[in-house]
Amino acid sequence: MSIAVENFVKAIYKNDKNDSNDTKPGNIAKKLGISNAAATDMAKKLATKNLLHYEKYQELKLTEKGTKMALNVVRKHRLWESLLFRMFDMSLHEIHRESELLEHQTSDFLANKISAYLGNPKFDPHGDPIPNAQGEITTKDTSIALSNSKEGKTYTISRLMSDDKEFFDFCALNGLKYGNTVVVTKQFSKNKMTQILINNNTILLNEDFTNIIYVNETN
Repeated sequence: MSIAVENFVKAIYKNDKNDSNDTKPGNIAKKLGISNAAATDMAKKLATKNLLHYEKYQELKLTEKGTKMALNVVRKHRLWESLLFRMFDMSLHEIHRESELLEHQTSDFLANKISAYLGNPKFDPHGDPIPNAQGEITTKDTSIALSNSKEGKTYTISRLMSDDKEFFDFCALNGLKYGNTVVVTKQFSKNKMTQILINNNTILLNEDFTNIIYVNETN
């Protein structure tokens, strides 16, 4: 399959898993940086290959075959992110950018070798789950968006759901990393802002950030 096809099914899969759940062709076009017409044409083409279900004006739904393809690409992407992060201490944005290229050139054989070398990790450095060789995600996601957290509670950062360089630069500067602990000191519900304490520093975040930083409450 072509890179364009792999990127298309991966975009549908990822959009289906985020909070917006919007997989209409126009939204997929925006994510991939292509025209709405090109996205619609691709959707119709992939429907004939039994990779997705297409109905005019409706959201796109992957078939079992399409989901398997998407998970295979996602697995390779997140394994490369894990390897690059460990070996070269690259930033979260850098590992994402390079893995976008490497994922399409990686055989299943090499992906399995990378996984074994890393100890078969279940999460990448962003906190995203890594599918196993059978295309299964074996972990349960119990995390919530930081915007939905409660004042006075302590949380562990579980996912950073973005591919934006400035977001990752900000996170790196302020210790907002997968596995780090934050205390929610104040929720400004009217202004949709969250104040947190991390590494003895107080930070005020708006909803653009708190909607894509996911956390788990600590016991």
